[in-house]
Amino acid sequence: MYESCYIESTPRNDALVYMAAAEVAAYLNELADVAPGPREIGFTGGEPFLNRDLAAMLEDVMSRGHRALVLTNATRPMRLRETDLLKLRARHGARLMLRVSLDHYSSAIHEAERGGGSWAPAIDGLRWLSRNGFHATVAGRHSVGESESRARAGYAGMFAAEGLPLGVDPSDLVLFPEIDPEADVSEITDACWGILGVQPASMMCATSRMVVKRNGAGRPAVVACTLLPYAPEFEMGFSLADALGEVSLNHPNCARFCVLGGASCGH
Repeated sequence: MYESCYIESTPRNDALVYMAAAEVAAYLNELADVAPGPREIGFTGGEPFLNRDLAAMLEDVMSRGHRALVLTNATRPMRLRETDLLKLRARHGARLMLRVSLDHYSSAIHEAERGGGSWAPAIDGLRWLSRNGFHATVAGRHSVGESESRARAGYAGMFAAEGLPLGVDPSDLVLFPEIDPEADVSEITDACWGILGVQPASMMCATSRMVVKRNGAGRPAVVACTLLPYAPEFEMGFSLADALGEVSLNHPNCARFCVLGGASCGH
């Protein structure tokens, strides 16, 4: 995601590098032993379509019976892979899902986050996905002080105005909270679950892991969460088996985004 991204994605951040198809295949092989059965395998970035191995990775994932979720800005890098995408859709249908990042339902706020001229290509990419029968959804945000219902209504109006046949329920439109890295947040304690009426098992890190490859590293590593790829204390080892343990919710983003923010990066 080339975005005002939660994981500090910018053209100048080279802390993480592309994984190769063979590296992904090794984790898929291990997954069959550690957690057999169909899963949802997500690809994020940066912009995943900049990785030339992405099509091969997606084919590998879906040929094993898993679903594939690609988080993309739907602009030029994706459009350069149209032929690959059409072949993948023809073979695997709705097991391939693309989630397009639109930071707001207004072009002005979206472009304030992503830069001038970023709105029209994203909308055009969404139109191409819809026109060609892809399972496409949108990831957006609701601004500070804006209710979720108002944000969903705003997106619904924009989709209608742009001629996009997209829904706005939570399975079609994922809305994330704004994160202020300077804001103080409460620590998470056992009492929070009862106070907030949520369950620890509903946190994404209870059932998911992220694999990253650090610049200069000889092999990928498994980390607890997509929000914490740089925090060494949340690195859990090199294999999925190493990463089966519990995760302590002791990072500010755990409170800001997941527990108090009520958000999840999953489908």
